[in-house]
Amino acid sequence: MVRCWWLAGLLVACAAAEPPCRQQLRHLQDSAGSAARLPPRLEGRWVSTGCEVRPGPEFLTRSYLFYANRLFKALQFYYWDPSCRDPSYSLVIKGKLRLRQASWITRGATEADYHLHKVGIVFHSQKAMREVASWINQTSGEGCSGFLPPGRSWAPGALYEVLSAKTERDCTAALGFAMHELSLVRVERHYQPLLQPQQSGSQLVEELYLGDIHTDWGERLHYRPTGYQRPMQSALHHVHPCPACGIISRADEHHPPILPARAALPMQLSGSWVSTHCEVRPAVLFLTRYFTFHGNNHTWEGHYYHYSDPLCRQPTFTIYASGHYTQGIPSSKVRGGTEMAFKVTQARVTPMDQLTVVMLNSSEPGSCGLAGSWSAGVEQDITPTNGCLALGIKLPHTEYELFKTEQDTQERSLLYIGERPTDGSSPDRPDKRPTSYQAPLIQCAAASQEFSNYVSLKYVGRKDANGSEALKPLPVAFLLFIALLFLRWD
Repeated sequence: MVRCWWLAGLLVACAAAEPPCRQQLRHLQDSAGSAARLPPRLEGRWVSTGCEVRPGPEFLTRSYLFYANRLFKALQFYYWDPSCRDPSYSLVIKGKLRLRQASWITRGATEADYHLHKVGIVFHSQKAMREVASWINQTSGEGCSGFLPPGRSWAPGALYEVLSAKTERDCTAALGFAMHELSLVRVERHYQPLLQPQQSGSQLVEELYLGDIHTDWGERLHYRPTGYQRPMQSALHHVHPCPACGIISRADEHHPPILPARAALPMQLSGSWVSTHCEVRPAVLFLTRYFTFHGNNHTWEGHYYHYSDPLCRQPTFTIYASGHYTQGIPSSKVRGGTEMAFKVTQARVTPMDQLTVVMLNSSEPGSCGLAGSWSAGVEQDITPTNGCLALGIKLPHTEYELFKTEQDTQERSLLYIGERPTDGSSPDRPDKRPTSYQAPLIQCAAASQEFSNYVSLKYVGRKDANGSEALKPLPVAFLLFIALLFLRWD
């Protein structure tokens, strides 16, 4: 697209307008508007911005209230459906949280200790009561075997205690319940432009990132997070419009939020999609993603920009991958999701800092491109070596995926791709297909609007004594090196 300027009917200048996908990538890399509060200030209520999907799958919304005296009351509302309109049960969680030091594992996060005082459950139907009671009676210890007698009738509004610190009774394991998410905390602040044409300026938005939930149900009870789940937003300072925010904020355990009905969208992948913010993965990985899907021949291209910092400003390496994908079918396990298979046939890597260059140059010959030839900012094809062992990339490679499309409150198209396994492995078998989602991508171009050319985030170094660009040393070089050894490309 070319934009021109005219003066008195004469053409005076023309310039190519930057494509929207490149604009979004540049915005993510250059965004100075986001800032993390260290230590984070938690006082007040934080709510989900929509229906959340956890591994399992579990469908829920959350409303957490933190007090100035470190006490908290957390409400978790569980549902039968992915639209969060048919409630199953609610949990009331009370306890105390103590913030500790900044995390030396996950940069930008604060570690915390928490202690649960009590957890109660409220059932919203006889079906929910019967099912949960069966889980607890069958799988819990002696103190919980008689949690609810068989045939007990459902009592609307009744609160049943499933955990008590005083009596040392804990019947929550059968629910897969744990609050380890509170052990990793990050609060971000940024300003959102006002959407109404007659208004100018911006409004404050505060987001609360809590620790991620392990994708393996058997591991979640003792997993200590190193990444984040979908952020909650301040009930006072949230993105507008947010229909779900007010509904969830006003709800309580006896009156769970019923979110507005949303029309199901057909799966239409064609076009280009890009991250909406700097994303965090377990094992100290920060990245942004950019995909182009070609629906006419079912091929795809993906760019994965990795960084060493939580604001995605210090690039470490970039992966370009391409291949083809299958026609999707509705998921029988995760309602609203579409099951697809993606084959990766080609990949290229561009190291962006000295640490990655050293690591790749020291890799075993024949395992990652041309041995000893890596240099910063120079892309190299790793297809001839069947991938890159140092980065955990195998070619050719098939992944069994879960996709979903939605529209946000501004009617922009969002794409959700299955959550990566927490252990760093790949969903390379049908039984490892995800049951939850990563952060959404936003559509930045329709099928014919965006060129599929490689988008390079140019490395900018500081000048050395001779005036040439020198590579910047990373303050977390050792940590990142360890993380890269266990990396599986995302």
